[in-house]
Amino acid sequence: MKNALRRSLTGLVYVCLLLAAVFLNSDAFDFLFMSFGLACIFEYKKLSKIRGYLIFALYLLLWWAYIYLLHDPISPWILLIATLAMNIRLIVYLFNTTKDKMPESHRLITGLLYVGGGSIFLTMIPYRTQGFDSILIAGIFCVIWANDTMAYVTGSLWGKNKLFPSVSPNKTVEGAIGGLIFGMSAAYLCGHFGGPLSPFQWGILSFVLIVSGNLGDLLESKLKRAAGVKDSGAILPGHGGMLDRLDSLLFSAPWAYLTLFIFDYVS
Repeated sequence: MKNALRRSLTGLVYVCLLLAAVFLNSDAFDFLFMSFGLACIFEYKKLSKIRGYLIFALYLLLWWAYIYLLHDPISPWILLIATLAMNIRLIVYLFNTTKDKMPESHRLITGLLYVGGGSIFLTMIPYRTQGFDSILIAGIFCVIWANDTMAYVTGSLWGKNKLFPSVSPNKTVEGAIGGLIFGMSAAYLCGHFGGPLSPFQWGILSFVLIVSGNLGDLLESKLKRAAGVKDSGAILPGHGGMLDRLDSLLFSAPWAYLTLFIFDYVS
């Protein structure tokens, strides 16, 4: 009971902080997610046993370049292709049963694209058109939160069939289905109560977010299992580390960015 209360209070503060940054101003949002990304890089560095501070410098350089310096139409595609290629490689790693250890340089590049690239695209999503689209990014958060919360609730109440027991023994097929239904329902509401996307587009985007987000969640579970730890950190009481909280969003962000580009292209 005490842990559930602590988890709920931490979750409430986290949600309020995010929504305040989204609706306060774009600079607050940028700074918050730059900081969140830095915390996730720190936790990934510990999980992957990367030495030194180079990964922090490279992340900050990449983030600053893409958020403030590079405004040509080609640069985002270079990073997007590299990040999606890394995500596909990590999906292969997720389903691979071998335990080959990557060299440290490979682990550094992986973290830079998986965590850093995800953080950058999450920050870039509301800037896809002129101005800052707070409704779009808030809707994306709501879809992920609905999926995560209701996957936990439905899995706890009715879960019987394990989803991926070798990586995350507590996740169930029933929980994943429940999360998908409630996440897409949240997207349906977003489409009918304003925002830049139609209900049909929100449905497609939510499916992409939920499927890729679940893969990101499982991937982070495998990274923790390989490192022999339960949580990536302890910065969020009851939730673990920042990477534990943002794993779904970071992995799904580049896929969401690509989906939104396709919407713009075909409309």
